Amino acid sequence: MIRVILSFFLLFVTAQAEFLQPEEAFNVAFEKSEQGVKATVELGRDDIYLYDEQLKVYLQKEGKKQEITKKLMLPEPVEYDGFIVHFKNPEIVIPASLYRGAKSIVVGYQGCSKKGLCYAPMEASYTLETAPAAAAPVSESDSITQTLQEGNIFLVLATFFGFGLLLSLTPCVFPMIPILSSIIVSHSGKGKQMDAKRGFFLSVVYVLAMSAAYTIAGVIAGLFGANLQAALQNPFVIVIFAAIFVALAFSMFGYYKIEIPQSWQNKINKTAESESKQGVKGVAVMGFLSALIVGPCVAPPLAGALVYIGQTGDAFLGGAALFVMSIGMGMPLLLVGAGAGKFMPKPGGWMDRVSKAFGVIMLAVAIWMLDRILPPMITMLLWSALLLGTAYFLGAHKLHKHLKPSKLLGLIFALYGIALLVGAFSGATNPLNPLQKFYGEQTKALEFQKVKTLDEIKAIAATSQKPVMIDFYADWCVSCKELEHITFKDPAVQMSLSNFVLLKADVTKNSAADKEMMKAYGVFGPPALIFYKEGKLMQNKIIGYKDPEAFLRFIGENF
Repeated sequence: MIRVILSFFLLFVTAQAEFLQPEEAFNVAFEKSEQGVKATVELGRDDIYLYDEQLKVYLQKEGKKQEITKKLMLPEPVEYDGFIVHFKNPEIVIPASLYRGAKSIVVGYQGCSKKGLCYAPMEASYTLETAPAAAAPVSESDSITQTLQEGNIFLVLATFFGFGLLLSLTPCVFPMIPILSSIIVSHSGKGKQMDAKRGFFLSVVYVLAMSAAYTIAGVIAGLFGANLQAALQNPFVIVIFAAIFVALAFSMFGYYKIEIPQSWQNKINKTAESESKQGVKGVAVMGFLSALIVGPCVAPPLAGALVYIGQTGDAFLGGAALFVMSIGMGMPLLLVGAGAGKFMPKPGGWMDRVSKAFGVIMLAVAIWMLDRILPPMITMLLWSALLLGTAYFLGAHKLHKHLKPSKLLGLIFALYGIALLVGAFSGATNPLNPLQKFYGEQTKALEFQKVKTLDEIKAIAATSQKPVMIDFYADWCVSCKELEHITFKDPAVQMSLSNFVLLKADVTKNSAADKEMMKAYGVFGPPALIFYKEGKLMQNKIIGYKDPEAFLRFIGENF
C-alpha cells in the first residue's frame, strides 16, 4: 500500500514539474521609445501559446478602460489544434499618438500548454509618465492623426473635405485644370453641343476617378509604408506620360485623330449611347492617371491619414478621409467643367483655335513633368522653343502687316522665349527668372550638407551642439522646389537658420537607404523637414510646403 501511494505521489510531482507556473509561462515586457511603447509577451517554453482572441490591449483613462486592439497591428497568428493562436513571443507596438492622455497601458492575454494545461486569463500593465505642465508641441500631421483616432466619423470626413478645399488652391492641382478643359473641348468637337449639364457630368467622372486613384494609392502607402509617389515618378513613367501629353497636343493641332480602329468602332458603336459611354470611360482613365502622375503633393492632411492607416490598419476610415479630401481638391475642377459647358459657344471655327490653344497647354504640361528629370538647361530650352513656336503661329513675325491682339500676345511670347534662350546658355535654372545671372541674385542659396544614410544623420545629430534640420528632398517634388526657391531664399528665413546644422536627404532614387531614412522619421514622401534640438529628435516637424511667414512662425515657436 505504501508503495502504491508513493508511486501516485511521484506521478503527481512529475506532472506538476511538466507545467510552468503562470508567472513563468508568461511575462510581458514593455519597452518605451520615441515612436511609442512595445509590449512583448515572452512565453516560457516552446510548448506555450496564446489565444489570438484573448490578446487585447487597453488604455486606462480617468478610471475608464478603453480597448484599442483593433487600432493596432498585431502579429500574424497561426492555426493550432482548431484554434487561432500565437507562438514565438508576439510583439505589439502602441504608437505614442494613440496613448496620449492615458495613465497606463494594459495587455490582456490567455494561453495554454501543449502538454494539456490551460491558464486563467491574465493582465499586465505599464504606467505611463505623467504629462509635463507644458506639453510638447504636436506637428500638424500628428494632430490630424489624433483627429482621426478620436473624432466622430462625420466630423472627421467634414474636416478632411475642408482640407481638400484648401489643397485645391495649391499648385499640385493646377495642371489638372487644363487637362480637364482639353477633354471638354475635345468632346465639344464631336458635333455635339456642350452644355453645363454635360460639362459638369464629365468633370464629375474625372474627379471621381482622380479620387479613387488617390484613395487606393494612399491606402496602399499607409498599409505597406510604400512611397508610391516616388515609384510613380521614376524617369520611365514620367517620359511615357509626357509622351502621351505630346501625342494629345499634336492631335489637337489637327495632325491626326486619336481613336480606336474602325473595325472596333463598328462593333462598339451599335447604339448612340455606346459612343457616350466610351467617352466617359476615356475621361475616367484620364482622371485616374492624372491623379497618380501629375499630383497631388504630400501635405499634412495626407501625411496624417497615412500615419493613421499605418498605425491602426484601419484602411476604411483612413481611405474614406482620403476620398472626401480628394473630392474637396476636385471642387475647382467641377466648377471648370460646369462653367466650360455653360459658356461654351456652338461648334464652329472657333473650336479649331481653342483646340490649338489647348494643344500648346498640353505641351506645357509635358515640359512641366519632364522638368523633374531633365537638367535645368534642357528644360529652359524646351520652354523657349514652346514660346517661340507659339509666337510664330500667332503671327508675331508679321506685325508690320496687320496689328492684331493675337500678334501682340505672340510678340510677348517671343520676347520671353528669347529671354529663356539667353538664360539657358547663361546658366540660369529658374524659368520664372531667366535673366538672373545678368543682374545677380539678391540672396544666395542655403548651404546644405548632403546625407545618404540614417546612421549618418544620427551621428551628426548626436554630436551637434546646434539645432539640426533635415530636408527630405526629391528632384520630382514640386513643393520641394517651392521651398528651395521661395522659402529658403527669403533673407529672414536664412537669418533664422544661421545657427542650424542643415542636412539634405535626397530621396529622388527611392533607394533602400532612402526608404530606411524615411521610415525612421515617419516620412511618406517629400517635402518634409525633421528637426533635432539638443541632440534629441523633435516630435514637431514640417510636412509639405510652408511659405516664409509660416516657416518663421514655426521656428519661433519651437526654437
